[in-house]
Amino acid sequence: MMHYRRIFLCAAVLLTAVLSLKAQPELTLEDLYVKGTFRARGAAQPTWMEDGVSFSTMNEKGLVKINAVTQEETVIVPSSAFIPEGADKPVRSQGVEWSQDRTKLVVYTNSSRVWRRNTRGDYWLVDIPSGTIRQLGKGLEPSRMMYGKLSPAGDRFAFVYYNNLYVEDVATGVRRQLTFDGSEKIVNGNFDWVYEEELSCYDGWRWSPDGTKIAYWNSDTEGTGTFLMIDNIDSLYSFTIPLPYPKAGTTNSAVRVGVVDVNTARTEWFPLPGDPRENYIARMEFVPGTDEVMIQQLNRLQNTNTVYYGNVKTMELNQFYSDHDDAFLDIHDNIVWLEGNKYFTWTSEKDGWRHLYRVSRDGREETLITKGDFDVINIQCIDPKGGYVYYMASPYSAVEQYLYRSKLNGKGKAERVTPQGFTGTYSYNISPGAKYALCSYSNCATPRVYEMISLPDHKTLRVLEDNAALKEVFASYGLRPREYFQVDIGEAVLDGWMIKPRDFDASKKYPVIFQIYGEPASSTVQNSWSGDYWHQLLAQQGYIIMSIDPRGTNNPKGRTWRKSIYGKVGDVAIKDHAKAVRLAEEMFPFMDPERIGVWGWSGGGSSTAHLMFQFPDVYATGIAVAGVYSQYLYDSIYQERYMGLPSTNPEGYRNGSPISHAAGLKGNLFLIHGTGDDNVHYQSCEMLVNELVKQNKMFSMMAYPMRTHGISERENTTYHLYQTMFKYWLEHLPAGGR
Repeated sequence: MMHYRRIFLCAAVLLTAVLSLKAQPELTLEDLYVKGTFRARGAAQPTWMEDGVSFSTMNEKGLVKINAVTQEETVIVPSSAFIPEGADKPVRSQGVEWSQDRTKLVVYTNSSRVWRRNTRGDYWLVDIPSGTIRQLGKGLEPSRMMYGKLSPAGDRFAFVYYNNLYVEDVATGVRRQLTFDGSEKIVNGNFDWVYEEELSCYDGWRWSPDGTKIAYWNSDTEGTGTFLMIDNIDSLYSFTIPLPYPKAGTTNSAVRVGVVDVNTARTEWFPLPGDPRENYIARMEFVPGTDEVMIQQLNRLQNTNTVYYGNVKTMELNQFYSDHDDAFLDIHDNIVWLEGNKYFTWTSEKDGWRHLYRVSRDGREETLITKGDFDVINIQCIDPKGGYVYYMASPYSAVEQYLYRSKLNGKGKAERVTPQGFTGTYSYNISPGAKYALCSYSNCATPRVYEMISLPDHKTLRVLEDNAALKEVFASYGLRPREYFQVDIGEAVLDGWMIKPRDFDASKKYPVIFQIYGEPASSTVQNSWSGDYWHQLLAQQGYIIMSIDPRGTNNPKGRTWRKSIYGKVGDVAIKDHAKAVRLAEEMFPFMDPERIGVWGWSGGGSSTAHLMFQFPDVYATGIAVAGVYSQYLYDSIYQERYMGLPSTNPEGYRNGSPISHAAGLKGNLFLIHGTGDDNVHYQSCEMLVNELVKQNKMFSMMAYPMRTHGISERENTTYHLYQTMFKYWLEHLPAGGR
């Protein structure tokens, strides 16, 4: 418990200062969502250069490199080189790529959004020796090229255009089409919605090291169900937006890997076993300097990852490794080849914790690198030359994270690199060679601080941004930081936090609003600076705000914690939370059991509905935003990963869907959803509404026309959304201590 006492002390020290202030202003929604009163300042993430000492950035001088130690700035490419002929200003860079010989630079610009990211745009080529710039893909439709990359020799430029691959000769500008079947149904070098959303697949093709071939994903979405979103506000007549979207248990796209010869435009296909609609090709990368790609094939249940070498010249396929979990596996992007391709790194939970392993090229030998009863939260840097892997972990508290390192040969114990003393959450952007890093850190009472540091001594070279002004503003309002606690529910110990009203009186009883997520993709309890301004605003009205992470949420507590919800999403976490709330009422007598509210977004919206329906005597009022109310309606990859197939787990799907329990509603429920949500479809909200009407249950709802899952697009949306929720809390869950 010492750890938590330190956190409470952190809050108490700040409170001593802030409560002495007079004439503290009132926090308003305008402060949060109109004026930007509490906007934090950040620091640009460095794009590290190969020397491991300098990083590059664009400014008014052009592309410059900055020495991390001395801050000396050197112009690499002057701004004049970015001005096309006939133009009066430089091309606005949204990303650059160097040729391997550093004589050419590709500039990405004029981008547009595709689902989650701005992945369509235009490309320009800067010739460094001559200082000239010309447009690549000239004559094509503006802002339609995707994932453009130079060949290893820098003599060719390939890209995706309307779901086909093209290659352009850099010297002559002559362009050739490499694939010809791309269409609305056939996707080359790119991915369908569900691969992007759930497997984080974006760029769907790779140059071979010799630049003669391109390996690429090909997806046939024919047979996949098409969801139709309806736009009622952007034209006189409504129109539909078709979205191929496989829902749980339905037909997936058929995905395969092809290899196209850049000179002949002839494609051959790897003979991957199994039904291409019942397996996922989750990753594919070239083994450095070879003719082989490493292909990861995930079965539909996502509990077995089979790994192959595929030779792009012979098209031979060799299975050499696999990983299995009785529940589900996650895909990780931290494979690095070691000792001249004799070994590669691999992440697995096979010993009960998420750890990094060193695996021999033939897959027969494994060495555990990160030893200990703790989870590797994420890999920050693998430094083969120095012989270490740097990673985030928190062996003694799941609500924080610090930098550790372990030897790549598996010898010795994990070594903490982050200094002792400051309790909170750290993150790093580490240079090649692991000598320098941009370090940022925060906790519940400290806005994020950005420093340039040296490693492994963690010495501060300079403070880039300390957000001291924000800390002063926060203090001037007399706002209370989060206080952290734990609840032992018997099956597990759950972490939680609370924010009290600034005029809190422990002799009174207060209404409590819980924030919840409750699903495997995320969590809500971390000791980091979030400001919590929305929750602070509610606390200012006389609410206590709390959050508790139930089992199954994405916390570094080991495999057993995360996999406990397999097949039981919407069951285990819901029961955990309700039990924890009742126990918290005993721990904190100032909680008013008659005034308990709950709210959440996405998975938190689902959890909120569950709690309102299944535990109506615990939760009096709930706001569910963009929730999944029937697990049958969500996408195949996510839902089946954690629940199995609907055909083999029908009871789990039924019990895990809030709509199945709608008859239990007694309290005040407010449903909010965007009608243009491509992730959790508005259909889900409408189906729940239909069921509530059938059950004669009274509720409130708000639909935001053509807003997506984040409900943030178009003028005034965010401000309106939070005004709406604020008003609902005040009207349906009386505020203030009694």
